[in-house]
Amino acid sequence: MKGIYDEALSSFFRNIDTRSGGDGPDIYKGKICSLKARALLIDMEEGVVNEILQGPLRDVFDSKQLITDVSGSGNNWAVGHKVYGCQYRDDIVEKLRKNAEHCDCLQCFFIIHSMGGGTGSGLGTFVLNLLEDEFPEVYRFVTSVYPSGEDDVITSPYNSVLAMKELNEHADCVLPIENESLFDIVNKIHQMINSGKLGSTVKQNSLVTSSAGSAKSVQEKPFDAMNNIVANLLLNLTSSARFEGSLNMDLNEISMNLVPFPRLHYLVSSLTPLYTLADVNVPSRRLDQMFSDAFSRDHQLIQADPKHSLYLACALLVRGNVQVSDLRRNIERLKPSLHFVSWNQEGWKTGLCSVPPVGHSHSLLALANNTCVKPTFIELKDRFMKLYKKKAHLHHYLHVDGMEQSCFSEAMSSLSDLIEEYNELDATKGGPRTDPSRLKIAV
Repeated sequence: MKGIYDEALSSFFRNIDTRSGGDGPDIYKGKICSLKARALLIDMEEGVVNEILQGPLRDVFDSKQLITDVSGSGNNWAVGHKVYGCQYRDDIVEKLRKNAEHCDCLQCFFIIHSMGGGTGSGLGTFVLNLLEDEFPEVYRFVTSVYPSGEDDVITSPYNSVLAMKELNEHADCVLPIENESLFDIVNKIHQMINSGKLGSTVKQNSLVTSSAGSAKSVQEKPFDAMNNIVANLLLNLTSSARFEGSLNMDLNEISMNLVPFPRLHYLVSSLTPLYTLADVNVPSRRLDQMFSDAFSRDHQLIQADPKHSLYLACALLVRGNVQVSDLRRNIERLKPSLHFVSWNQEGWKTGLCSVPPVGHSHSLLALANNTCVKPTFIELKDRFMKLYKKKAHLHHYLHVDGMEQSCFSEAMSSLSDLIEEYNELDATKGGPRTDPSRLKIAV
């Protein structure tokens, strides 16, 4: 590697002196020696981790940062949470501590997991609880991939609702993402590129294209491209921590400013422009259009329309050559069409990072604490109840030590309470807008 190791890289990677056995001291200045990700990869089915180790990123992940088993969790939350959680607890804690000790300033943890399977939902939320126990002062950001209605895991409603209870209680911020939305976004990008209007090219054999180049069938689920969108979300989210900017935002400020009630910490994210890392030639949107896009349905990472629901707060994280005046102008322009809760009419948080994403002049990530997440939770509850009423597949969970039927009813009531809190907020929408009384000065 000929690159120079700088602060932007140090957020996510250590620069290791490989001469001392691979776990040597970090080399802060000068050329890159050997980058190792500040990450812990856990999967109870070793196939996926093995794929990474055989892929182009194999040198980035240290073999000491992997925890795998052979059989997987059998799409069972209880196996992931109760069985593997207990079995691997000490190993996970030790590896977490080692990673944390190498950080100069540990700002937050990102947990990226799926909700539908057994390991992602069960062991993923077990790790979340561990982080709260071991590092109570460090914020926990969770990116959760929610299953779609056409999910091929029969028990995914059980796994998702059991995981939701843990997210309600132990996460500081959750960024829900739906496979369906990611799939739609990737198809949209695909159409844009193939329309020929853009004059853009996709790199052959890149992450987003199959070995056949860009002629990828729509039927084939492009998981690499879908993961790419999530990577873009995290790159935008952490840009202020990695690069300079006139209005940089600390990650912990997101939780502080966007979560007025501890349980309502689900933030809907939208990205613009939409592109995968292989398609950087997709042209940038005009600046004002970019702000409008961020509030449209098509750019949301879950199937939701925030514009017609109630906002508790909203953050705009902008990258590139954008001025504070551009931010203010667009907020004032969009404000009249957005419904903010009466007691937080000025609930905007903005971040400005001067370094744009590769191949673009600017980009925008909008994070909305908005009641539009409610339909996702209601649909999940309905799918859960269809199975639970019949007690279908329940015995697979109840055979696991420490798992009782009360776990299901508690998870159900936790989700119902969350939906009810959103209902109460929605009921205030359209009510009289009360401006705070101003201090009157006698002349």
